[in-house]
Amino acid sequence: MSSSGRVISGKEVAQHNSRESCWIIVHGKVYDVTEFLDDHPGGSKIILKYAGKDATAEYDPIHPPDAIKTHLPPEKHLGDVDPQTVLKVEVEVTDQEKARMDRIANRPSLSEILNLHDFEAIARAVMPEKAWAYYSSAADDEITNRENHAAYHRIWWRPRILRDVTHVDWSTTILGHPSKMPLYITATALGKLGHPDGELNLTKAAAKHGVIQMIPTLASCAFDELVDAAQPGQVQFLQLYVNKDRAITKKFVQHAEERGIKGLFITVDAPQLGRREKDMRQKFEAEDPAEVTGNNQENKVDRSQGAARAISSFIDPGLDWKDIPWFQSITKMPLILKGVQCWEDALQAYDLGLAGVVLSNHGGRQLDFSRSGIEVLVEVVRELRARRGLSFPNEKFQLFVDGGVRRANDVLKAVALGATAVGVGRPFLYAFSSYGFEGVDHALQILHDEFEMNMRLLGARTLKEVVPEMVDASSLQSHIVAVPGDRLYDSNYESMQHARLREVKSKM
Repeated sequence: MSSSGRVISGKEVAQHNSRESCWIIVHGKVYDVTEFLDDHPGGSKIILKYAGKDATAEYDPIHPPDAIKTHLPPEKHLGDVDPQTVLKVEVEVTDQEKARMDRIANRPSLSEILNLHDFEAIARAVMPEKAWAYYSSAADDEITNRENHAAYHRIWWRPRILRDVTHVDWSTTILGHPSKMPLYITATALGKLGHPDGELNLTKAAAKHGVIQMIPTLASCAFDELVDAAQPGQVQFLQLYVNKDRAITKKFVQHAEERGIKGLFITVDAPQLGRREKDMRQKFEAEDPAEVTGNNQENKVDRSQGAARAISSFIDPGLDWKDIPWFQSITKMPLILKGVQCWEDALQAYDLGLAGVVLSNHGGRQLDFSRSGIEVLVEVVRELRARRGLSFPNEKFQLFVDGGVRRANDVLKAVALGATAVGVGRPFLYAFSSYGFEGVDHALQILHDEFEMNMRLLGARTLKEVVPEMVDASSLQSHIVAVPGDRLYDSNYESMQHARLREVKSKM
């Protein structure tokens, strides 16, 4: 039985400060994590640092609000702590952190940020190293991560001239809901790694600019907190990782529908996490050195996936096409499959009566050498036209793309090829990681200005005039074709590293 009604003094909690008996405080609640130490994907060292103390400040950025309640059995929830008696953790400001704070103080003004690449460059400089590694990392050799962006460079425009473009309009509807741009803020996990307000920055900016935010299952902010922060009439979607316990999934989905969520995007490309090696290399620093270097492989715990593994262990690898009718039975929200990577699966989704698909490879974070969403878009449009007589964009079965977008120019290429809208993720993370809400606000204004310019230069007065005849995508499938390099993107890309010696000593 849990003694959750009990009030515990900070003095009693402080006595449980060892590997043998380890209690921590999170959000005013006391938890016994002794038996969890060796299973914590982030390593035991970081927990032991807060043994007998308040760990909330460390916990918040890298865990969804209910993670500790979900992963610890009820009997380990010991009760409330008397806040007046809690032992405070003394935070040591390292030289590395002081240098980072100096870089934050020397950020350029927002008026000097001219494009989304600039946000990425500043974020890389001012974010904590582990947070940057989590956001920027991708699977294996990160080929797909880079291909997502490079693919847009193999599509060239065929603009029209002598059209009156005094007034241009790039607004659209997504699943029947108005959007001032043909894009949405797609779901990304753990927003508080980059900023204390996390995904709330996105909610506020989406409201201001009339675009739609997709709330992630693994947000740092609570789901209801993000819904409560929305303005009246603001449209939000939900990205869903399907829990092995279908009762939990059903409760979450139906709660989301009751709260007014307008679309359910079911992630289907993550039955197992990809190997994100930049992120993985950060994890060992948080572990006890003896446990990392020890030779006892029998009892060794695989912590290589770090926080990502901790927060995603509930995801069901058994999710199957046969589950689709069940989803259709528990909600009336439009259902979209997020992570479709070939026309055969898009066709099956259409035949099952789904509202659409997101052609996505999870930002290059899952299976390396997956093709870009924009390349898959071309084949899906071709095959669904040939096999079902569909034309795109299509209100009844909508195609979305995400991954690699850095310009409004990229978005318009996807629209020309048949997409209803494009999901943008990392650029907005970098925007609030470097400048908070004002960063996301400015990022969306930059895109607004780029849309206006590009629509005029294309000779398109509305998105209906951004048509396939305006693009030459004949080189899209030629993965080795030479294109001019994107210097801004390449300068931000941080090369992967080999394993290195722990300490290099002079031979002299």
